[in-house]
Amino acid sequence: MLKPNTKNLETGTTTVGIVARDAVVLATDRRVTAGYYIAHRKGRKIWKIDDHVAATMSGGVADVQKILEALTLQSMDYKIRTGLPIPIRTLANYASVVMFSSRPYIFIAHMILGGVTNAEGPVLYTIDWYGSVTEEHRFASTGSGSPTAFGVLEDGYRDGIDVDDAIKLGIRAVKAAMMHDPASGEGVDVITITPRDGYKEIDTSRYQ
Repeated sequence: MLKPNTKNLETGTTTVGIVARDAVVLATDRRVTAGYYIAHRKGRKIWKIDDHVAATMSGGVADVQKILEALTLQSMDYKIRTGLPIPIRTLANYASVVMFSSRPYIFIAHMILGGVTNAEGPVLYTIDWYGSVTEEHRFASTGSGSPTAFGVLEDGYRDGIDVDDAIKLGIRAVKAAMMHDPASGEGVDVITITPRDGYKEIDTSRYQ
């Protein structure tokens, strides 16, 4: 029986999440890779779960999509039953259960889950392929370009950063990663989530 060549299954990306004053900012690159092969140049790596919450995608595309579809359905069900937006912490815990329940196999998925509710304010969580949930009080990054992105985030983040500066910082972090990581590239996508506007896609050409 032939063993799969796992080197051909390796993928890369850069995703960033930032907690701003009364907002969450998510930013990602657009390059979709399979090893050294560029599978797509305009991949969308930010998934809208609801108007108040979204997630970044890093890992195996099919695995991440399966999990995020489950989170979207859970969010819809919660809103139908209660009339309220689902708490971000509840979604993070549900994602952990879904991912942990796949053992002894694992989902190849690493996500940043971010959103804003009246009770929680702006919050950010990372969920890894083992189902571990970590609340991030400032920023987070995943993917092969994350070491470079973290350097930019550490240098540029300030407590109480406003949403406009957080957008600029997210773009700068992803662009820096694209310069050093061959698996990241093709431009930057950014969204914000605020109490007033909810989920909003940002025209990054304004920040070039």
